[in-house]
Amino acid sequence: MDPRVSERICAEYQARRVNPSSQHGPGREARRVVEDSRDSLLGDVSARMQGMHSDTLVFTSGGTEANNLAIFGISNLRAGRVVVSSIEHPSVLAAGERLAAMGREVDYLPCDTSGRIDLSPLRDWVNRGEAIALVSVMLANNETGVIQPIEALVQICKPLGIPVHCDAVQGLGKIPLSFEALGVDAMSITAHKLHGPIGIGALVLRHGLKLEPMLYGGFQQLGVRPGTENPALASGFAAAVRFAREELSERRERMQERRNALERFLIERHPWACIHGQDAERLPHTTSIAFPGMDRQVLQLALDRSGVACGTGSACASGSSQPSHVLQAMGLSPEKIRGSIRLSLSHETSAQEVEEGSAKIAEVLQRLRQVSSW
Repeated sequence: MDPRVSERICAEYQARRVNPSSQHGPGREARRVVEDSRDSLLGDVSARMQGMHSDTLVFTSGGTEANNLAIFGISNLRAGRVVVSSIEHPSVLAAGERLAAMGREVDYLPCDTSGRIDLSPLRDWVNRGEAIALVSVMLANNETGVIQPIEALVQICKPLGIPVHCDAVQGLGKIPLSFEALGVDAMSITAHKLHGPIGIGALVLRHGLKLEPMLYGGFQQLGVRPGTENPALASGFAAAVRFAREELSERRERMQERRNALERFLIERHPWACIHGQDAERLPHTTSIAFPGMDRQVLQLALDRSGVACGTGSACASGSSQPSHVLQAMGLSPEKIRGSIRLSLSHETSAQEVEEGSAKIAEVLQRLRQVSSW
């Protein structure tokens, strides 16, 4: 967490805020903190805030809840199939599986070998007049960093009134993000991906979009997501996004420069390695790289013991021994999938840390290669 965000949160807790739904003076003060944070977030993601058609923001416990609220909340009020991409975050794919188990038709958009979604099947369904309740596609993939064609997706769906949900969790704070410019109807974001607090996210909603609640028993947030809001977390979330927006250009340049340096170093020493999605537009901080012949789990454990943190897929599925569904959807060879790891940087990552980390990775690969006769 950004120390400035920590200070903001601590100040709110030290202010001993009461329930922001209370009608007395202290309650109204807590409500002001929540609503100021909501307005700040709406402004920083360039949502519409003026007039009778203002967009709204619903606080959630994080990106997973925001994705579930969007998918179930929108589709439960509309007829037709639900369409998601084959490379979505597990919280979207699992929601789709649950809908299918309940009897809903769920279809999956494929992707090409670069990790970019193929919209051709959607165009075919639309041209055939198929009823579509919702389309959900992420802004950028959490494993490869590949940015998806959301604007083209909206151009297909908007004329027909098909709602579009976008999981923008990975993109917020890494690339310019405008809810209004994207043209989507619902957008998920979360705080901890940009040095904010863990445990709070949000779903940004286009004016007039109807949602069926997932929770019941309260009137908070117009009943869409009832429950007592947390002023401290809301304030910390808003602060993290504000800092990220104000420092975006500098952060983006620094992350991309150091991510590229990391990739160059590894490819120079291991020419047989492969960077997934390297020819596509990507987020500046993420790399998914294959070392064919290696075992990703053995490599992850060895790197961890050397002080290098890496993943073998989504962090939400990191306890699974199953291969990455993203790399499988890209049609990569079993050897590449088996030897792939994911590395991501922060704007706080220094050039020295990149250099030291690269050297440790190269050392671990060399040691494992000698042991396994790779």
